[in-house]
Amino acid sequence: MDLEEIKKLCALMREEELIELTVEEEGRRITLRRAEGTRAPILPQAPKEEGMLVRSPVVGTFWLRPAPGESPFVKVGDPVQPGQVLCIVESMKVMNEVRAETAGVVEEILAEEGDPVEYGQPLFRLRLA
Repeated sequence: MDLEEIKKLCALMREEELIELTVEEEGRRITLRRAEGTRAPILPQAPKEEGMLVRSPVVGTFWLRPAPGESPFVKVGDPVQPGQVLCIVESMKVMNEVRAETAGVVEEILAEEGDPVEYGQPLFRLRLA
């Protein structure tokens, strides 16, 4: 199984919202598994400030723009709607869109373009609308 086939399997997992997928081929077996869905969990912030943190769903590279030279998905002060793409976290050449799960306003962007990010790392602080 080559890298392109693995990428297709990863895309299938996202599309079908699968947690685990096992494929056997010519005596080889590969299991792909993820702990969470493709969307980043949004967890309540500490009481000192109202709002929500948007966290990275995977380990990877943080991209605030869809492509080099293009405008960022969001900027500080932008209003966001549920389902709106906030950024991309690239993991093993798979682009994972991180979407807002609630309406709000971007108060803070907590990662820099091209930064490596960890699973669960806060990426954005949203003020609830």
